[in-house]
Amino acid sequence: MSLANGRHYLAIPGPSVMPDRVLQAMHRPAPNIYTGQLVDMTATIVADLKQVARTRHEVAIYIANGHGAWEAALCNTLSRGDSILILGTGRFCQGWGEMARGLGIETEIIDFGFRAAVDLDRVAEALRADTSHKIKAVLAVQVDTASSVKNDIPGLRRVLDETGHPALLFSDNIACLAVDEFHMDDWGVDVMVTGCQKGLMVPPGMSFVFFNDKADASRETADLVTPYWDWRPRANPALYYQHFCGTAPTHHLYGLREALDMILHEEGLEAVWHRHKVLAGAVWAAFEAWGTDTDIELNIAGPAERSHAVTTVRMGGVAGTRLRHWLEQQAGITLGIPLGAPEEDANGIFRIGHMGHVNAHMVMGVLGSLQAGMTALRIPHGPGGLDAAAEVIAKG
Repeated sequence: MSLANGRHYLAIPGPSVMPDRVLQAMHRPAPNIYTGQLVDMTATIVADLKQVARTRHEVAIYIANGHGAWEAALCNTLSRGDSILILGTGRFCQGWGEMARGLGIETEIIDFGFRAAVDLDRVAEALRADTSHKIKAVLAVQVDTASSVKNDIPGLRRVLDETGHPALLFSDNIACLAVDEFHMDDWGVDVMVTGCQKGLMVPPGMSFVFFNDKADASRETADLVTPYWDWRPRANPALYYQHFCGTAPTHHLYGLREALDMILHEEGLEAVWHRHKVLAGAVWAAFEAWGTDTDIELNIAGPAERSHAVTTVRMGGVAGTRLRHWLEQQAGITLGIPLGAPEEDANGIFRIGHMGHVNAHMVMGVLGSLQAGMTALRIPHGPGGLDAAAEVIAKG
């Protein structure tokens, strides 16, 4: 007999939980795609997306997942044979680099491993060694969804400036926009990519590339750009359909309008950041207590380098896989599978998504179910995990 019957909780790091309001906003007949409400609404969406990214510059909307945004960012700024620097801190920046190589771009990778953030000193060393400025762009993720590390994006801009290197700074914020604090302009980011299905709380299907004037200047010489990925008509369309290189993602736009209302005009972006910070802290506190004298530990040791969007947990052996299966079958909760981890560690690792439409009782429900699962499976864990999480939430 299972206790999983009822509303299932998808606690993976994206797609995140979709608010009922967003889904209801999407549940409507197809609109006119040439004039009227949809066209007017899209203008407000563009303005609000820029507010979420904290930029005065441009955004292009694509009917694509995050990989589409990756390719668009590369194609609008680079040419075959150009060199870029990939800062690997898990799985996803490595994946961006693999895509670049497939496009004929030369990649240099600094791999910081699965459990560490970008080391700014090593980046500075690589940039200083590039005396001919062969490197055209530096690619990083603010948050790696696999390792749950959070990288120091303003620190990367500082390194570029201090070394006098002209490379563009790219930031992948697919996991963390509207979750972890981000200021595109103030932090000196030239290109930022994100998707709609995580902090923006909309079903998968749209992605976004934000770019400043320096990045757009590279578009003049980029020989990888194609009519579909070209960001210029999307950002400044003469006709509405040019926003999307064809038919608009109509119902996703209605959902996104509702989500942006919730984020910006009701809760407020700073409050959204704070909510995620507190809820992430509750998750960390529980696992730190459970890890007392056991094999349980957070994948990222330093709190300043942990994301507020996702937490990767290590339990050793096959305990992670056993616990994931128990939670799905007995508690109605799906946790994230291990991605990008060393093969010998994978069965001891799982991920918890706490991004987007998530609140205190949802997080406490996951943590309580985790403790029940560890008890049922006789996985050793220290005492006081739920008490520690509750204390963090109580302090707000």
